[in-house]
Amino acid sequence: MSVAEESADLRRTPLYQAHADLGAKFVPFGGWEMPVLYSGVIEEHNCVRQHVGLFDVSHMGEIFVSGERALEYLQYVTSNDVSKLVPGRAHYSLFVRPTGGVVDDIIVYCLAKDNFLVCVNASNTDKDFAWMLEHLIDDVKIENRSAEYAQIAVQGPQAQTLMSRLFASEDLTIDAWRPFSHHCLVWTNNQIEVATIVARTGYTGEDGFEVFLPESAASDFWKALLAAGQDLGAKPIGLGARDTLRLEASYPLYGHELNDNWNALSCGVGWVVKFAKGDFIGREALLAEQEKGLSQKLIGFSVDGRGIVRDGAEIFNSGGRKVGVVTSGTMTPTLGKAVGMMMVDVDCAEPGMSLTASVRGRDLPIRVEQLPLYSRKK
Repeated sequence: MSVAEESADLRRTPLYQAHADLGAKFVPFGGWEMPVLYSGVIEEHNCVRQHVGLFDVSHMGEIFVSGERALEYLQYVTSNDVSKLVPGRAHYSLFVRPTGGVVDDIIVYCLAKDNFLVCVNASNTDKDFAWMLEHLIDDVKIENRSAEYAQIAVQGPQAQTLMSRLFASEDLTIDAWRPFSHHCLVWTNNQIEVATIVARTGYTGEDGFEVFLPESAASDFWKALLAAGQDLGAKPIGLGARDTLRLEASYPLYGHELNDNWNALSCGVGWVVKFAKGDFIGREALLAEQEKGLSQKLIGFSVDGRGIVRDGAEIFNSGGRKVGVVTSGTMTPTLGKAVGMMMVDVDCAEPGMSLTASVRGRDLPIRVEQLPLYSRKK
């Protein structure tokens, strides 16, 4: 298949032309043609850590769940305890296979007592929707409305200031909006009212918001953010910096830290597996794994000296035994060194331990690091 044919098969977000006008470089990602960078990964990364960055995440999927048994249904098909959610709150969760592997990591938003929004990964939207249909019960309606929505993330220390300029009547401070809270707000654009869902969530390790809005309003909202944020240092941010930011914050990426084969407890997301809530898909397998004891664990690492260790690199202990594999790795701007995450045998997961990564026939010394690799100052 030619490059032109491959490009023709890729989907584009409503902001594609806006990205092109800003000189973005595009790459295929999860079936979409997405901006990977504008001015450069390091500059964009630092912009989010120091000022505020804008991300087009319209490729993410939006699946709505409603009906009088919606709560019962989501309790069974997700790992976290949905009964703890009230309208205006959200939580991170998982779809888990009966074997304990991860179908996808998701965010569940409680819009009303019997109405929920499930945000899923772009590359998994069709798979997740099929999974949900497979386990559907009576008196529950699920709708894949991904094509109707755009999603824009506003992340960084100046995120609250910038968002307050577009939603002038709202108090968007941390005191008013806890992390994982969300509200339905109206953005007024040239006297036209646009309904949005604004959530205090993100994927960078910084404070910020994610805005769901009609795809027809996405371009105007994007341009309004850029205009209102000029004095704040606001810049568009591509997938390159999004990856270095999430890696520093040690957030898992599906297909790297999470997959169908590794059990959720080993992947470091056991905190959203709530056994006490009762039955859910994958519960028995994960409970058995917990009782047996984990054989592998997701942990961080840093490179001792020069060199970068990327995903797929094999990890060895001092005796030459293969003990794991790198899931993500790169040189990160904030930490100023090469770091990453790896899945290793539990006896090699103690912070401070020295291991070796095999990189193109060369052995690089690495040191086990506690996760997260970076945490912002509150």
